[in-house]
Amino acid sequence: MTDIDIEKFELAAHRSDIIEDVNNLIEKYRAIFGWDVPDINEDLANRLILNEVRLALDNIQNE
Repeated sequence: MTDIDIEKFELAAHRSDIIEDVNNLIEKYRAIFGWDVPDINEDLANRLILNEVRLALDNIQNE
């Protein structure tokens, strides 16, 4: 087994945890939005937050 196979295997073992963590992050910021915007459009807020997470990931990857 090569190093990359080991990393892929390890990643697969944690994939559901990563997805859950990202969902929790989105829910966290949607709740914060809700404090300031009581009639928040949750779908729009989710999309906006997810776009920011993608930008943040791109920035981290490019560092």
